[in-house]
Amino acid sequence: MQKRSFGQTKEGREVTEYTLVNAQGMTLSVIDLGATIVSITMKGSDGNVYDVVLGYDTPVDYQNNTCYFGAVIGRNANRIDHARIHLDGKDYSLEANDNENNLHSGSHGFHAVIWDVVQESAQSITFSYVSPDGEQDFPGNMTAKVTYTLDDNGEVAIAYEAVCDQTTVANFTNHAYFNLDGHDSGVMEGQKLELHASYYTPVIDSKAIPTGELAKVSGTPFDFREMKEIGRDIEADDTQLRYAGGYDHNYALDKADGTMQLAARARGAKSGICMDVYTDCVGIQLYTGNFITPQTGKGGVQYGKRHAFCLETQYFPNAVNEKNFKSPVLKAGDTYCSKTKYCFGLEK
Repeated sequence: MQKRSFGQTKEGREVTEYTLVNAQGMTLSVIDLGATIVSITMKGSDGNVYDVVLGYDTPVDYQNNTCYFGAVIGRNANRIDHARIHLDGKDYSLEANDNENNLHSGSHGFHAVIWDVVQESAQSITFSYVSPDGEQDFPGNMTAKVTYTLDDNGEVAIAYEAVCDQTTVANFTNHAYFNLDGHDSGVMEGQKLELHASYYTPVIDSKAIPTGELAKVSGTPFDFREMKEIGRDIEADDTQLRYAGGYDHNYALDKADGTMQLAARARGAKSGICMDVYTDCVGIQLYTGNFITPQTGKGGVQYGKRHAFCLETQYFPNAVNEKNFKSPVLKAGDTYCSKTKYCFGLEK
């Protein structure tokens, strides 16, 4: 475990970076601000080292920008319709930070707070955060934990856990933006993706709230059941794609029985780096960076539209309000647990 100062927040709070290194020299670096992944580096098939996630150089950059690069998202990932929920007979109004909807728990979500390190070893680190009753407008005092582990096989494992003293919502994810040819390589549309999902959740309109139905991907641009270039169909004449300016949709995973299952496979176009995603979640959000505005990232690199893709494992969007979807409601005293693994390697 390596530690270094990552700088200070706008409020003057110190932020620390923690770097895990495996036997092959692959690294995973995270900061306590947002329990955020700031870099994942490994050698490509050409022997060069690639950093495969987008990010920034300072805490203030993470605070000032709205892409959620690499951050833990909670208490609720994705969108909640009209920023309203109903729990235990009571209505709660949330921050409407995305049109009239709540996105990623609002401006005071887990991405915006400094987490405590409660356990660390050479290849694992656990962050904890106590979210008080009413924070983000959700009920209950919640204790949340996230553990990152990097093993010698190139596996980045993320384990989430939470308990709360009132009924609340628990739906965490990580918002890493992947570019398997390197964060500095520009548009990623030539990289390939496979999703183990025969259905997705179409949205009502450009505000991206699902209709509540599960639609077949067969015969549509949303079919990634066989590996294809991410950009192959992204400009197709399709209403759903026009709503989001590309892919920003949730997929219902075929094997979602609560156990770890292979959900997705991605391949770089030039680096030879591949990534397999395993999760125990019911859904995975594919986002193709359609709204990355021109901005400066790590090392002065210029980021822009579709320079990365996200594979966010989670409950379906607006699941707290949609009776057709599996519920993310966490009862008082129960324990929320979720696991996802991003397994990196080289194409053979």
